[in-house]
Amino acid sequence: MGTIDASGGNSGYLHTGPSGVLSPVIWRGLSALALLLMAAIHLYLVFDGVGGVLGVLFVLNAIGGVVLAIAMVAAPRRLLLAASVLGLLFMAGTLLALILALTVGLFGITETLSFTLVPTTLVEESIGVVVLAVTTVVALRAQRSAHA
Repeated sequence: MGTIDASGGNSGYLHTGPSGVLSPVIWRGLSALALLLMAAIHLYLVFDGVGGVLGVLFVLNAIGGVVLAIAMVAAPRRLLLAASVLGLLFMAGTLLALILALTVGLFGITETLSFTLVPTTLVEESIGVVVLAVTTVVALRAQRSAHA
């Protein structure tokens, strides 16, 4: 694979390595997109009629997703690992909460696959966990190579 480097130097951000792994900038964008999609789904469900305690939790989830998406693209390089780990934990926790609600119930709330956007949410959050996990590994490698 070729190298694309817009900075003229070796920034470590705008090129693919010898293995062809995408740069942290691409993974940051994909992670932010996954977090924004998760936030949008939860906010849509609130506007679609989910209320009460669950509605409040969905609004908080949407706010958290937007904040973490901003952190993924705006965090300085040295804080990318922290932002990606927090995003990963948040996405995985949200996915786990949905799985628990589908299986054994969570805080007295049970969910079914036939409810609005549940299958879509399962797919999106599963992909989001994988993307954020890769971003975390890429950020960890970048941090280690910066200190080497």
